[in-house]
Amino acid sequence: MPARAPALCMSMRTVREIHEEIERLSDERVELWHALSTEYDPKVREEIRRIDTALDGLWDEQRVLRARVRFGDREQIVARARVEERLERAA
Repeated sequence: MPARAPALCMSMRTVREIHEEIERLSDERVELWHALSTEYDPKVREEIRRIDTALDGLWDEQRVLRARVRFGDREQIVARARVEERLERAA
């Protein structure tokens, strides 16, 4: 398992970094919703939509990273499954 760790550190943010970004954007969105509740502004509404899209991407990134940390790289998992499938067919 230690062989995977350097690749994770170089290619992706940590779960903590992603979580901090999620919290920062969520706080910003709360402030924008509050501003929108006092007076409608299309620019504020568009900014909320932009933040929602960014948050969706961050949650997806966090799920992928957690799965990779827990189960390993997807390509390696698929390769192992194919080898096991070939062995079952050969038996």
